[in-house]
Amino acid sequence: MVADSTSVEQINKIFESQKANQYTVGNTTVKERKAKLKALKKAVEVTFRKDIQDAMMADFKKPAADVDLSEIFVVTAEIKHALHHLGQWMQDKSVDTPMSMMGSKSYIKYEPKGVCLIISPWNFPINLTFGPLISAVAAGNTVIIKPSEMTPNSSAVMRKIVETVFNENEVAIVEGAVETSTHLLDLPFNHIFFTGSPQVGKIVMAAAAKHLTSVTLELGGKSPTIIDETANIKSAAKRVTWAKFFNTGQVCIAPDYVMVHEDKKDAFITEMNKNITHFFGDNPKQSDSYSRVVNQKHTHRLVGYIQDSVSKGANVITGGQSNESESYLAPTLVTDVPRDSALMQNEIFGPVLPILTYKNIDDVIGEINAGEIPLALYIYSGSNKNINHIQNNTRAGGTCINNSAVHFFNNNLPFGGSNNSGIGKSHGFFGFEAFSNARGVYRQILPGALEFLMPPYSNLKRKLIELTVKYF
Repeated sequence: MVADSTSVEQINKIFESQKANQYTVGNTTVKERKAKLKALKKAVEVTFRKDIQDAMMADFKKPAADVDLSEIFVVTAEIKHALHHLGQWMQDKSVDTPMSMMGSKSYIKYEPKGVCLIISPWNFPINLTFGPLISAVAAGNTVIIKPSEMTPNSSAVMRKIVETVFNENEVAIVEGAVETSTHLLDLPFNHIFFTGSPQVGKIVMAAAAKHLTSVTLELGGKSPTIIDETANIKSAAKRVTWAKFFNTGQVCIAPDYVMVHEDKKDAFITEMNKNITHFFGDNPKQSDSYSRVVNQKHTHRLVGYIQDSVSKGANVITGGQSNESESYLAPTLVTDVPRDSALMQNEIFGPVLPILTYKNIDDVIGEINAGEIPLALYIYSGSNKNINHIQNNTRAGGTCINNSAVHFFNNNLPFGGSNNSGIGKSHGFFGFEAFSNARGVYRQILPGALEFLMPPYSNLKRKLIELTVKYF
């Protein structure tokens, strides 16, 4: 299935209609915004749920249970969180006014940014499109969405949902490839929310700079997993197996590589293999619980990474079987991976896990800090000393301790990266905040002290200014 690209003329028409409508949408009440979110929830959870499952099976054979967990549930949970808190988020927030400014009051008004662009990826098309949309709608914006062309069936369903729930001058989906994105980035949006690779994120940020448009960039990178000598290896292996091979490893916060203490390597690999078999059977290709790589191009890329690493001395100890014509790659474990190999130089974004060993925890910290700041850092340890030492001496967008990837599901936590792994945060209030301008408002009620200090500067006024500087 290949969708027709939205024409430049149609994109411009939608943009202008949303621009003209932005203040009407921005002035909607809590009740009106909640009604839209409830309609979106019903569409995703009930009306189009089967269509979403079928679309994602067609796009890359994603099991219905995985769709429910990582697409439907994530979206409905985000909506329910917003419904519960939206009234509080939209209220003006009073702040203290210093004594030197007596006779006034100050507050923060969260106002919509205006016309927003969401460019979403293919790996979780529903989740990573509607998640930001929920925040944008909650904040009172108009939105144009550009989903990935790599999952056309999912994009088609999302378009039906958006057209069912929203008017085009409020929320609209446009479809197409690079040319469509390029034209969209030429338009003067008030905010751009992009999820994808750091390479494309740089292009988005450069385009946004031409209009001084604010951005939220959810990127990726190589998220490390540290397993020390005090860790519970059985539970660590189970959780890492799930987080790595869920969605065939096509997850921005998937464990990209493991650094396990040398004394625990063999036990960890044994438990990983047990869990791979338990999750997906002896032949994952036949499993109803194992999806596919999104397309042949990405399958070829991953196979190339493995071949490059093996040619430099790495060992494939589990999996490695592939069928590029079917976009299939088995869950794969690789050891003795050289640091200069493709598996260690690139974000893997697939079902291949390099397993490295270490002796000293400071060597691990040094290796992590030698690279870009990761989107996620995972620590498996029974030692608070080790946990604190790692956290205090590394940087990461987010961290899970004794688990992997599940921090994404907590809407009370900010989600996002730092520098190369992203700019800005999303989810819950942090998503609402990303699509809002915190407008500082100062209101004079009674004559203020400043009026007694205005020119001309008499000796008395100079003394009062001196006292102000010293005591207020």
